Amino acid sequence: MGTLLKNAQIVNEGTIFNGHLLIEGERISKIYKASDHIFNEEGHEVIDIHNNYLLPGVIDDQCHFREPGLTHKANINTESTAAIAGGTTSFMEMPNTVPNTLTQELLQDKYNIGAKTSLANYSFYMGASNDNIEEVLKTDPKTVCGVKVFMGSSTGNMLVDNKETLEELFSKCKLLIAAHCEDETTIRNNMAAYKEKYGEDVPIECHPEIRSEEACYLSSSLAIELAKKHNTRFHLFHLSTAKEIGLLENETPLKEKRITAEACIHHMWFSDEDYESKGAFIKWNPAVKKSSDRDAILNAVIDGTIDVIATDHAPHTVEEKLNTYFKSASGGPMVQHALVAMLEHYHNGKISLEKMVEKMSHAVADCFKIEERGYIKEGFYADLVVVDIDNPWTVEKENLLYKCGWSPMEGQTFKSKVMQTFVNGHLVFNMGEIDEDFRGKRMTFDF
Repeated sequence: MGTLLKNAQIVNEGTIFNGHLLIEGERISKIYKASDHIFNEEGHEVIDIHNNYLLPGVIDDQCHFREPGLTHKANINTESTAAIAGGTTSFMEMPNTVPNTLTQELLQDKYNIGAKTSLANYSFYMGASNDNIEEVLKTDPKTVCGVKVFMGSSTGNMLVDNKETLEELFSKCKLLIAAHCEDETTIRNNMAAYKEKYGEDVPIECHPEIRSEEACYLSSSLAIELAKKHNTRFHLFHLSTAKEIGLLENETPLKEKRITAEACIHHMWFSDEDYESKGAFIKWNPAVKKSSDRDAILNAVIDGTIDVIATDHAPHTVEEKLNTYFKSASGGPMVQHALVAMLEHYHNGKISLEKMVEKMSHAVADCFKIEERGYIKEGFYADLVVVDIDNPWTVEKENLLYKCGWSPMEGQTFKSKVMQTFVNGHLVFNMGEIDEDFRGKRMTFDF
């Protein structure tokens, strides 16, 4: 028996139209326009969408779900549950877990956990260090989303700062290389100067001055220089400054680009003016910076200079956040609220629904060459989300699904609400109810 979704406003590939969609098994079987009075409801489960918007599921290319080793603050099951409730149907997760994902065996361990516990579709990055290049080169580009490089402060043995290692990695690696870019020397010098001035009690407002525009630009420009030199497929994570936008271009079609970039929700939502009220709860690396940076990043997303939108979902416990500056953890949870946050930009007239869907679904699939996901197309996996754009609700602790139990969005009223989420054709989230027994699938890539 298939599932017929009736009376939807379908948003896909730059268009919005009234229609109906038939799911058979895991895939989209047929898409009808409202004027096509040819579909047969008999023998199918029928779900009336009530003229709400039907979008392709969000694909998040940067998440930290903390498993293994840091499960006191998150795990793949809890965070994928939050993702599904927020309309994210697929995620790609980071290697700075404990232990760091620096061997093929440790990478496979994470895939095994994902298969057993994830409600969303999943992929995991292979991690790079100064001394594991041979392991990195064994990674299968058909079944792994890419290689993650920390060209800045990071967890454990994952800071890659050896120039010979970087040259070898960028010249030999055939996978997509994705990088966190902040110049370590600049950051350390800034830290020393602010510690001398304030001791341990550095004001949180100084965070974007310590992890500065200069630190970001120096590292990003180095990575892009290496990528151009070796024609490497390179992806710049969480761009945070207007200055870095000048390193990118929007003339090459995305599917032909060798160098792409990502913007995160928090860098398009918060600014340095918010440190006074939010404190360390908006402490991220790279830092939230000026309002002019925030606005430039959103504009670059819209004009195609920045290619995709992600979250850098990175939960910590409240206790880990509420420390003195140098001890306070950087990062925050975001997957449950990413889609509704972008819909708020839509309500404010800053981005169209079509462009938002492009950047959160289509472009991510194109950027990473994800097979049969990211679009509402016949034959593709039925990863879908239903959104009511006129259903206000407020973020409160009681409706958070993150294991860490807090959100920088607490107290925010959103105009839009995720109503239903389908993963591989299965209704996993329905009006607040979650099918906890469902499991997503490992993503594959067209390499």
